[in-house]
Amino acid sequence: MECALGMATATHFPSFSRLNSSPKVRLFSVTCQSVSLSASENVERPWKVADARLVLEDGSVWRAKSFGASGTQVGEVVFNTSLTGYQEILTDPSYAGQFVLMTNPHIGNTGVNFDDEESKQCFLGGLVIRSLSISTSNWRCKQTLGDYLASRNIMGIYDVDTRAITRRLRQDGSLIGVLSTEDSKTDDELLEMSRTWDIVGVDLISGVSCKAPYEWVDKTGSEWDFNFNKRNEDTFHVVAYDFGIKYNILRRLASYGCKITVVPSTWPASETLKMKPDGVLFSNGPGDPSAVPYAVETVKEIIGKVVVFGICMGHQLLGQALGGKTFKMKFGHHGGNHPVRNIRNGRVEISAQNHNYAVDPESLPKGVEVTHVNLNDGSCAGLAFPQQKLMSLQYHPEASPGPHDSDPVFGEFIQLMKQEKQRA
Repeated sequence: MECALGMATATHFPSFSRLNSSPKVRLFSVTCQSVSLSASENVERPWKVADARLVLEDGSVWRAKSFGASGTQVGEVVFNTSLTGYQEILTDPSYAGQFVLMTNPHIGNTGVNFDDEESKQCFLGGLVIRSLSISTSNWRCKQTLGDYLASRNIMGIYDVDTRAITRRLRQDGSLIGVLSTEDSKTDDELLEMSRTWDIVGVDLISGVSCKAPYEWVDKTGSEWDFNFNKRNEDTFHVVAYDFGIKYNILRRLASYGCKITVVPSTWPASETLKMKPDGVLFSNGPGDPSAVPYAVETVKEIIGKVVVFGICMGHQLLGQALGGKTFKMKFGHHGGNHPVRNIRNGRVEISAQNHNYAVDPESLPKGVEVTHVNLNDGSCAGLAFPQQKLMSLQYHPEASPGPHDSDPVFGEFIQLMKQEKQRA
């Protein structure tokens, strides 16, 4: 329909006093006529329309708009409550096999840069967000989020009700979902994919670990180093098992004065002990600790012989190696704002966490001390066993981009190695 706007002759009213004068009024006429468009004419919309679906195993279908890569992908849907750091989340190997839903509604405004990556690639299955920024504004930005995901073959969707999905995950627990941009696949086909795929019992760390040992030398950049005045002058050799290790864990250890040898997840304990390290780090990593019995056996062979520090997956593997049990949490802990109480000193730390499994403290043998407790649900967040020279945290003390409340734990690891070296 077309409309023409015409102007009628102005009508003038008599003038009154200055205070009671009436304004001049112009009358307009509008003429409309209908115009038919042929079926062959394509009218391009000035906005993107829904072209993707997220189908959850509970039968719900969420229409959305796609960005990044196209196709169909299946994974476990978890929500992350971090306000910043989406690039570090994308490159955290602990998210292998999962779709990450960001509860912060606005994502992408700072773009991405190549200094903040936490591993060599993106391991997660996809990204689910509410609002995708239409522009970037950051002096470090090198690429938009959409182009970044497309170049790494990672799917993303936006304009979806992330609040509603988060409430569903909190109520029902983590759900398997399928992301798809393919019109040829029906909702029922995608639903069947979600219900026949499982993440429990799957070895995910072998797919994210390095393939051969290497030396790590990169420290935290001076412009980012917030704890440089607490360095130890001694140099300690640490062997770090890569179960999906984040670069910033290695940077923090190097900044504390450690010489680091990174080894694959399948590296024999005997070879590690031949190196005569001052300490061994068992890193973070994705998935179910019960699915990697070979890693548990490696931990068993090492504990008691050298100082040990476990983070996240490493913490869970230590729990199993000590005879304890692990269990799958309802929806896990994912985000940079989880409160944890250090039982030893009463201090409350705001922590960065990413895990779906936890250690059952009631199953641990006598002598193992629970050192940290998650204040949201009371779950075990840290262990110590002085007789076996070990310590662990369920969360990520390196916390890139933050918070940094838990960074001093690296100094505690250094102190354990120092004490052991003095005994020797």
